Amino acid sequence: MLPARVTIYEVGPRDGLQNESANLSVEARLRLIAALADAGLRRIELGSFVRPEWIPQLADTDAVARRVVRRPDLRYAALVPNRAGLDRALATGMREIALFMSATETHNLKNTNKTIAQSLAHFAEILPVAKQHGLFVRAYLSTIWGCPYEGKVDPARALEIARRLRAMGCDELCLGDTIGVGNPKQTREILELFLREMPAGLLALHLHDTHGTALANCLAAMELGIATFDTSIGGMGGCPYAPGAAGNLATEDLASMLADMGIDTGIDLVKLIEAGALAQELVGHKLAGRRLQAALGRRQPGEARIAEAT
Repeated sequence: MLPARVTIYEVGPRDGLQNESANLSVEARLRLIAALADAGLRRIELGSFVRPEWIPQLADTDAVARRVVRRPDLRYAALVPNRAGLDRALATGMREIALFMSATETHNLKNTNKTIAQSLAHFAEILPVAKQHGLFVRAYLSTIWGCPYEGKVDPARALEIARRLRAMGCDELCLGDTIGVGNPKQTREILELFLREMPAGLLALHLHDTHGTALANCLAAMELGIATFDTSIGGMGGCPYAPGAAGNLATEDLASMLADMGIDTGIDLVKLIEAGALAQELVGHKLAGRRLQAALGRRQPGEARIAEAT
């Protein structure tokens, strides 16, 4: 049975912008976040508390976090790579953070400069502090569907790491198809393995769309009770340490499909397209989201006349 409601977790202001060549100002990032919130998105990842030299596009996340409009119905999150990042998050009033690691050693080393064992030991130091301050903690576990360096990944290996993360006290586990190679059969097999031990409400999916199968994988996951999915406005994004990977699943593509299926997301599709148009304007190039481009195309005078005549 499909869920009656799905939560869309917007990663455009973080995962989307980190792979863009444009370095947006704090004001531009705040405009984008405000447009996404106005469209009805209620979980938004606004940046990352990493050192600016690592990801220059996400510099000034502290200023963004301080200046973003906070409302009781909005949940903002940010990536935290270490204790210094956690301290910055706390200083800016963040109530939700995300830790990140990979299910394969090679990707974890390239992405975090740590082995899997070192990442887990690091999380064991950060999590108690975060929980003492009452923070909601999400943990990203990347490269479960496949790794750009190691190829196929044993889901049991990923599950063992997930067990450790859950035991540490993570409130949500986000499982990632970082290179976008998954298919619905594989998605079902991975999730059936995880769901033998973990409730569906603990899990979220972060699916890239390299092979164009992200929507199909979402449907397979929804059929198993998963109801939280990461997306990026316009399909922005990608992983700097995953060669060949395309961007994230576009927010408007998933939101529109769910609306067509009668599944509630709380999102205003008209305002969401406006947010996508703004994102495209800010980054300075055409974005990949199919529904975004279809909607923007219909705005062209010639196409509008054709539509009216048919």
